[in-house]
Amino acid sequence: MLDVFTQMAALIACGVAWRIWKPMGIQADTSRQSLIGLVYVLLLPALVLDVLWTSPLGMDSIRISVTAVSGILVCMGLAWLIYRYVFKQTSKPTAGALILAAAFPNATYMGLPVLEQLLGPEARIIAIQYDLFACTPILLSIGILMAAAYGSNNEKVSPIATLARVPPLWAAILAIGLNLGDVPMPEWLDEWLGMLGIAVIPLMLISLGMSLRWSAWTPHTLPLLLPVIALQLGIMPLVAVLVASNIGLEGMSLTGVILEASLPSMVIGLVLCDRYGLHTSFYAMAVTITTGISLFTIPFWFSWLS
Repeated sequence: MLDVFTQMAALIACGVAWRIWKPMGIQADTSRQSLIGLVYVLLLPALVLDVLWTSPLGMDSIRISVTAVSGILVCMGLAWLIYRYVFKQTSKPTAGALILAAAFPNATYMGLPVLEQLLGPEARIIAIQYDLFACTPILLSIGILMAAAYGSNNEKVSPIATLARVPPLWAAILAIGLNLGDVPMPEWLDEWLGMLGIAVIPLMLISLGMSLRWSAWTPHTLPLLLPVIALQLGIMPLVAVLVASNIGLEGMSLTGVILEASLPSMVIGLVLCDRYGLHTSFYAMAVTITTGISLFTIPFWFSWLS
């Protein structure tokens, strides 16, 4: 396991190094947007189509979704209570950013490499289902409604239109239809999708490193971030253990959903913070801290499950 996390940390470090040294004068945020755009529009849909088309779908897919939804909603509700009643003086843009950070794990950008490296390529379907069947729909519906309510940009919200513009989601719908219809995948298409999908994990980890920054860090910010750390890295996996083990998930699927729930805050939330006027630097700080701590807590959860 040490080798796995060393390789992942090295790729994340490449992104961090780019942010610090800016090779050829190219800013990390510019490179990150380009990498995320490439992955989001082309490479990840190819991987989703490849995996969901050829993998078995059944009751475990529903159980994975139920487990993910439970963890997200419990942590979102607890974060809302904490930042409404405990940290009463927190501004709405800051509270909104931290509620997002506490509720949504980095299910794809870090979940895919973690599950593939620890459980094997066949575990990729768990990460994809966890994200596309739970995280993405909730993020782009309840998540953006919350972001708009707490943000300062007063932008009009249209969750249905936003969901309709998610390429991996359309790829998932197409793949499920082909899968359930028993349509065989042509060999040449399988090879082509595999070539595209193989680039997803390293580019995701490098772009994750480019997203990490400490600009909002002061000694006074740590108390505000502690609930995010506790909810994202502790409470959410505990909820996953309770829910998944009581609805019939077993074996690799059980291990996979708990590891997904133990991941740090979702990187893509930065986009919502920018768009709706939330405190982006606080969100980035939450991503940075939870990502760093998760390199120690994920092995703990995996060892405990083993």
